[in-house]
Amino acid sequence: MDFGDSPNEAAFRLRLREWLRDNNPGLPASSTSDEYWRGQAAWHHTLYDAGFFGLSWPKEIGGHAMPSVYDAIVDDELAAAGAPPRPSLGYLVQGILEHGSPEIYQRFLPGIVSGRDRWCQGFSEPGAGSDLASLRTRAERDGDDFVIHGHKVWTSYSDDAEWCLLLARTDTEVPKHKGLSAFAVPMRQPGIQQKPLRMINGITKEFGEVLFDGARVPASNMIGAPGEGWRLAMTVVSHEREPGELGYVARYRKIVKELTARVAAEPAAFDNEQRRDLAWAIVEAEMLRLHVCRRLSDRLDGIKHGPEGSVDKLLMTQVEQAVGHAALGIDDEVGLPVYLYSRAQSVMGGTSQIQRNLVAQRILGLPA
Repeated sequence: MDFGDSPNEAAFRLRLREWLRDNNPGLPASSTSDEYWRGQAAWHHTLYDAGFFGLSWPKEIGGHAMPSVYDAIVDDELAAAGAPPRPSLGYLVQGILEHGSPEIYQRFLPGIVSGRDRWCQGFSEPGAGSDLASLRTRAERDGDDFVIHGHKVWTSYSDDAEWCLLLARTDTEVPKHKGLSAFAVPMRQPGIQQKPLRMINGITKEFGEVLFDGARVPASNMIGAPGEGWRLAMTVVSHEREPGELGYVARYRKIVKELTARVAAEPAAFDNEQRRDLAWAIVEAEMLRLHVCRRLSDRLDGIKHGPEGSVDKLLMTQVEQAVGHAALGIDDEVGLPVYLYSRAQSVMGGTSQIQRNLVAQRILGLPA
């Protein structure tokens, strides 16, 4: 398999590299600082306005309709420059694009892609994480609206979001997977309370919990047909588990590059175990980069992945925790937030146990 650039790809890479010399915001890694989350919106706008965001998405929603390999080039160059990764919005875009009507995706997706509208994802609940189908948030029809009552948690960017892609129960008389519907809910209204969650590494800007108590959403904001929320959710989480969609490869390589520079500057300050752990993190990050390249190559050949996203998620967890372990060994103060954040990777986006069950049953064909 040839991962070398074509002439057009090489020219694009050079243009991006030169642009980054003057436009790198110098933000810390997303997993370690509220400063990153505060600067993410501006970084999104800057990337988009320069033509370096939304490259593989359709032009009618603000993308550039370019091959997915250009997204990988962006990730490569952001990592090499120590710049922040691309904002991770692919899962929202794919969910709305694949399940929304043309009117819905033309209405909402251009604002998501450009970063002018900020969105969050309202799926997980206090009693419904890995078993998402058991969620209890309900949406009841009232004239031209639905009225929402419920409680969401681990809602990324909920404090800044103007919209929420919400999964709620609209039918209690059918099997739980079939009674869910998806909505684009405006967040700035009475009946919605947002509470930031302080994480163990000190971050307060990434996650929140959201309480819905009589919030309203127009029925026209339903994405897909009534009862099709589970199908949309599975599209979203499959893309949410792809490191290529999330730009995580750039994040890991950015951290590894900083750790390598630290060790190179003071080699005598680090013992064999610390250098070995860093070497393993470098290998793991490169393995994930090549795996993402293979996934992108498949996509260019028209091959779509479903349950294989669980393999991606397991690999991503393995890499993040290897990087976190190396960071903690090299610098307690800087590495501790990275390490603490990495421990959650085996839970967020579906636990590793759930992912292994999916691989066993849906890929290997083993009995439940």
